[in-house]
Amino acid sequence: MDAERQARALGSLRGLAVGDAFGACFDDAINHGALRSRTLLPGPWLWTDDTQMACSIFAVLSAHGRIDQDSLARSFADRYDIYRRYGPGTSRILRLIRHKGYPWRELARQARDGRESWGNGASMRVAPLGAWFADDPDRVIDEAAASAVVTHTHPDAVAGAVAVALAAAITAADPPMRGIHFLDAVAAHTPSGPVRDKIRQARLITDSTAAATELGVGHHTSALDTVPFCLWIVAHHAPDFAAACWTAAAAGGDIDTTCAIVGGILAAAPPTWLARCEPLPDWATTRSVATRPSND
Repeated sequence: MDAERQARALGSLRGLAVGDAFGACFDDAINHGALRSRTLLPGPWLWTDDTQMACSIFAVLSAHGRIDQDSLARSFADRYDIYRRYGPGTSRILRLIRHKGYPWRELARQARDGRESWGNGASMRVAPLGAWFADDPDRVIDEAAASAVVTHTHPDAVAGAVAVALAAAITAADPPMRGIHFLDAVAAHTPSGPVRDKIRQARLITDSTAAATELGVGHHTSALDTVPFCLWIVAHHAPDFAAACWTAAAAGGDIDTTCAIVGGILAAAPPTWLARCEPLPDWATTRSVATRPSND
C-alpha cells in the first residue's frame, strides 16, 4: 500500500514541479511573447519554493507515512533556499526556525501581525499529499490540514490546502471525476467558508476570462483568490496538462503557483515538458518507504 501511495504522490510531485517551473518562466516580462504564442521556452526550467516545500511534504510522508508536523517544519526550515523566491511571511518563519530555533506553532500564529496567514503557500505544495491518501478521503482532509498549519493557520489557508489535496485525490482515483461533478465533489468536503463558497461559484462559470476575473488568479497570493481558479482550470481542461497550464499562465497573476497547483492535481506532464524541467532533488526522492522508522 505504501509503495502504491508513494508512486501516486511522486507522479503528482513531478507534475507540480513541471507546472511550477513552466509558470516561473513567465514571471519575467521578457518572456510574455512566448506566452502569447504558446511557445515552449528552452530548458532548464527552474522551479520555485512551491516545489521545494512540496518535496518536504513528499519526503516526510515517505519517512513517516503521515504528516509529522515537527519533522515537516524542520524539513521546511533545513531546506529553505532564498533563491527559490519564498513569500516574505513564510521566509521569516523558516529563517527563525532554522537560525533561532523558535517553535513553529508560535511563529505560525504570529503571522501577519497575529492575524495568521491566509496565503496560498499551504495550497501550492499539498497536491502530492492528496495523491498519497487518494484511497482514504477522510485522511486527505486531516493530513492536508495538518500540513497547512505548520506555516498557515488562517481558516482560508487551511481550506485552500484541503481543497487542493481533495482535488488531487479525486484526480488520482479511477475513474476520476470531471467538470462540474469534480467541483461539486471538492466543495462537498472543503471546510465551510469563503473558499468553499467560491469553489461553488466556479461551477457556474464557463469562460476562462470570466473565471480569472471572478475567481482571482493569485494577485493577492491568498488561498481565496488562487485555489478556486485552479480548480476551475482542472475541471475544464483535465486531463490535458498542457492546455490547463497554458490557460492558467495566460490569465496572469501568481503564475508559478497557479500552474504548480494545476500541475500537481493533473500529475501527468508531457514528456517534452518533463525533459525541460529541473530535476527533483535527490534528498526528497531517494528515500524508500522501506526505510521508514518501525515505530511510526
